[in-house]
Formats: sequence, structure tokens, C-alpha cells
Amino acid sequence: MTSAMIAGALVGLGIYVLIRAFLRPRPSVGVQVARLDAGRRAIARAGRGPGGANPSGPGGTPPGARSSGSWRAALGERLEVEAAARGWRLPRLRADLALLDRQLGPLLATKVLLGLGALVWVPLLWFAARTFGISPPPTAPAVLALVAAGLAFVLPDFALHEEAERKRKDFRHVLGCFLDLVAMNLAGGRGLPEALLAASSVGGHWAMARIRSTLSSARLAGRTPWDALGQLGDEIGVEELRDLAGALTLAGEDGAKVRSSLSARAASIRRKELADAEGEAGERSQSMLVAQLLICAAFLVFLGYPATYQILHT
Repeated sequence: MTSAMIAGALVGLGIYVLIRAFLRPRPSVGVQVARLDAGRRAIARAGRGPGGANPSGPGGTPPGARSSGSWRAALGERLEVEAAARGWRLPRLRADLALLDRQLGPLLATKVLLGLGALVWVPLLWFAARTFGISPPPTAPAVLALVAAGLAFVLPDFALHEEAERKRKDFRHVLGCFLDLVAMNLAGGRGLPEALLAASSVGGHWAMARIRSTLSSARLAGRTPWDALGQLGDEIGVEELRDLAGALTLAGEDGAKVRSSLSARAASIRRKELADAEGEAGERSQSMLVAQLLICAAFLVFLGYPATYQILHT
């Protein structure tokens, strides 16, 4: 009965997935633009192929060496268009990818390929176990395959988010220095847009370069710098940038208010970084304490086992 229920649930899940795969909502303007971009990238990639102007690829790489990357890129573009057609916004993934300057398509292709690989690998292990005389339950391969496929599908998300969080922490540290530089430029008599651009020109860190590029693009497009910073905060998922944009919008061109607000925000960011560092140090101290207690317990068991064995067997 249990096997029949599990099999029926798997069949129903498969039918539901197929229906969801073939039913598409009405595409919006954004979906159509995404499809046009995907077609443009495919045409550009085909132009660089064997019949294009650069048949050997960058650095003299033969076309066969790019075959795996080309079909993986094509799969990623297809998945990206399908995700947009179904209205899957994926804000967390997009923010992490924007911070790391990566594309959504390759990530989706990696997730799908890992999931399919795990889905195929578990039955192969089951057949190998049957060959060596091990007889697992009949429903074990299906359940383990689904669990392994699910874990393999979400594993790139965790790795991406962990890397993005490290870069966000680095970005916040640079943002505190940037606010201090802006406050010093304002104290020197510069206006707010000039102070922001001058402060972003100091240093070659990637976060400072990202802020500088955002401010330069906003200046060429005729937008205010704080709107551009707020949009950058929304794009990469840094709340401090959104708060900074709101504060600059409210302060306007009043240099004294802006200078005091920036100094206070820089101090707040440093206090938060210090609190986070103390929290991480406390967690590591606790983990070391637990490890030491486990080692002590194992050592006591090692010392007491011979005496206990002699007492119980005499």
C-alpha cells in the first residue's frame, strides 16, 4: 500500500510538472524584450562560430573546445526566457548575481544539469548495489533520487548566496569609507554631486569602482546621484545604499545637514561591522569550546573503558 501511494504521488507530481511546463501565461512586454535579447545573443554567438569572423575564438581556442560552453549557454538562455515567461522574478538570485556581475542563464543551466545528474546518478548507484548483492527497498531509489536532485538543484543557490554575502560585507565596509570621504569633500566647499563623484574617484577597490560607474552613468543620463545610488542598492541588495539615497533625497542641497547625516551613517555602519565581528568571534569561540568538550569526553571514555570492561566481566 505504501509503495502504491508513493508511486501514485510521483506520477501525479510528474503530470503536474508537465502541465506547468506546457502551459504558459500570456507573455508581457518584459518577456518579449528578454526573448529578443536572447535571440540577439544567439545571433552574435553564431557569428563568432566556424563561419564567423572569429572562427578560432578568443585566444586561438578551437571551436570544439567551446562546444560544451555553447550548448550550456544556449540552455541557460532558454531557461532564462522560460522563467521570464512564467513571471518568476527571483529577486534574491538576481541581487546576488548583480553583485557578483554574473548572468542568470548560466546559473539556471547549472542548477538544472546538477539536478538531472543527481537524478540519474542515484539509480546507477542502486543498480551497482544490486550487482554486489545489496538489496535496498524498491521505493528507495525513487525517493533518494528525488531528494538528491532537489539538493543538487538548490546547492548552487547556497554557494552563490554565501559568496554574495561576503562581497556585501566588503561593500558595506567600503561604503563607510566612501561616506567619510563625501563628508570631507562637503566640508571643503564642494556641492553634493561633485563631492559624491570626487569621493568615488579615490581608490581602485571594486566597490568604489561600482559606485563611481553608477554616478558617472547617472550624470550622463541626467539623473540625480542619489536616485542612481538607490537603484544600485535595489539591484545588488544593499540596504545601506537605499537608506543613503532616501536621506540624500530628503536633505537636498543643504550641505550642513548632508554632512552630519553622512558622518552619522558612516559611524553607524562601523558600529554594525564591529558588532558583527564580535558576534562571529563569539560563535567561533563557542564552536571551539564545544570541540574541546567533545575531545575531553572522548579522552575520558578512552581512559575509563578498560576499567569498566574489567569490572563488568569479572
